[in-house]
Amino acid sequence: MSGSGPAPAPGPARTRRRLPRRPVIVGAGALAAVVAAVAVWGWAAPDAPAHRAAYADGLPHTRVDVLSGACGRGWDHPRPGRQAFDVRNTSGRAVEVYLRNARTGAVLGEVEGLGPGTTRTVRADVGGGSYAFACYPDDAVPVTGPTVKVPDGAGQKGGPAAVPVSLHDLIPPTLSYQHWVTDRMDDLVTATGALRSAIRAGDLGRARAAWLPAHLVYERMGAAYGTFGDADQAINGTTAGLPGGAHDKDFTGFHRIEYGLWHGESASALRPLADQLTDDVSTLRTDWKRARMDPLDVGLRAHEILENTLQFELTGRTDYGSGSSLATARANLDGTRAVLTRLRPLLTTRYPGLTELETELASTQRLLDQQKRPDHDGGWTPLKGLDRSRREKVNADVGELLERLADIAALCDVRRTP
Repeated sequence: MSGSGPAPAPGPARTRRRLPRRPVIVGAGALAAVVAAVAVWGWAAPDAPAHRAAYADGLPHTRVDVLSGACGRGWDHPRPGRQAFDVRNTSGRAVEVYLRNARTGAVLGEVEGLGPGTTRTVRADVGGGSYAFACYPDDAVPVTGPTVKVPDGAGQKGGPAAVPVSLHDLIPPTLSYQHWVTDRMDDLVTATGALRSAIRAGDLGRARAAWLPAHLVYERMGAAYGTFGDADQAINGTTAGLPGGAHDKDFTGFHRIEYGLWHGESASALRPLADQLTDDVSTLRTDWKRARMDPLDVGLRAHEILENTLQFELTGRTDYGSGSSLATARANLDGTRAVLTRLRPLLTTRYPGLTELETELASTQRLLDQQKRPDHDGGWTPLKGLDRSRREKVNADVGELLERLADIAALCDVRRTP
């Protein structure tokens, strides 16, 4: 592909952003996942009247009041089954409200940021047992409402619920993941050094062969990008937002070298870039020893890695000539699995869909592995080499994983506890 085609047009900045606290589950084929997520976490509906003659959702509604110094008043006629609670804040403060199992502490539904004078709806599938609303006003003492005993109903076991994850729960998997990244820093330095050596020797064929293995080592560490800080942009940034595009002085790192290797640039032109990449990677390895990942980010990254894959790799936005988008997607899958492996002890008792998630991970891995083709330049089918049906299949499988991983991000969001 030497000398072929223009540089990709700058697109949206490739940033690993922090997701909203409640990732939205989308997708036409994901009704079951949507229902499960709503049952676990509830759904904050737009402000609406607390009482109406009929409800579009077809559920029985109960108005629950949040008053100053009191929480959950109004649930006087408990019943099992799927239902809605119209939570009205009559206090003078914003408040978070959780519907909890009084015995286990598991959360069935919640609403955040409920402002004074507003009403929002929490939907939950309630089984027989004891429950209570817990209210956390801003800058005030938390209040737990009266315990309500729901009678057992025929066939009414209640929907899924999960015991909240604490910051203490997230520290061990975060430390484990940090160690996992540390163990790969030497591989990254070694692989980047091999790329630099090939470029300095003027062997661009060998450099093209060395580029992908080095890049994939970095891509597998996706959950750490936020902790890498500015180093991520220097090592793996794109042309997004750069006025000079591929020739902008601030375009550096793997993708800048990729552009040069597959667009006919000389070894002498690429040597300073290879030197800079090697230095940046070595500095990252040194700085990483002092870095501390935020435990609050770990669950988010499990979702975010493949979110970026779908948005950037599977649209070709980060392909600067190598045609390795599918290889990168496969490395990102490894990165997702590395996070989930460390979160698994927390998820086994909280996420009933874990087995299905792991099955879908394995299925998507097999699909991507099928695109490794020795007969193609770079060893992988380029994105544009997929026929329509296969490309739709790849997109659909990654999208389905995203729906399930959104649940993981929500489950690992630390909630306030009594």
